[in-house]
Amino acid sequence: MAVKTVLLVNGSPRKNGNTAAALKLFEQEIQKYDIDTAWFQLDGKPVRGCIACGRCAAEHRCAFKDDQCNELIEAMLRADAVVVGTPVYFAGPNGALCALLDRAFYAAANFGQLFAGKPAAAIATCWRAGATPSIDRLNKYFTFSQMPVVSSDYWNGYLGAHDGFGANVIKTLADNMADMLK
Repeated sequence: MAVKTVLLVNGSPRKNGNTAAALKLFEQEIQKYDIDTAWFQLDGKPVRGCIACGRCAAEHRCAFKDDQCNELIEAMLRADAVVVGTPVYFAGPNGALCALLDRAFYAAANFGQLFAGKPAAAIATCWRAGATPSIDRLNKYFTFSQMPVVSSDYWNGYLGAHDGFGANVIKTLADNMADMLK
């Protein structure tokens, strides 16, 4: 049986911030099940929003080639499962991440359901509030795309290194993802 791979999408422009820390916790736990990971890092460069041009309908890729959108689509297609992590800005996910996901899912899911069947999960990192609306927004990409949403035993929020409860939630999420991938 081939080794499964989970794509970890760091939707923060900070490569070593709290979002990366949460994804690393997930990675450490999922690798205990001999499941590989691949990383996709939001590069902090400008990201276009969708202009509803419709050119993606035929190729299932975005017509704009000047940011990471098509690279994200290809990475998601190669993976067996996807975890999207985001920092929380004003009770919502990072706007650049959402602009990228809007285009990626519009091109690949709206016109072909290319991600259907791939288990997916969202993780939000924040200081106090906004994790649940951020997770909810990210989960909508998955449910629309026929991707089973993997849950934990609480909402997938993480406050940082001092958050033992959140760390356990992330570990349980990884355990549940591993069960889904078996």
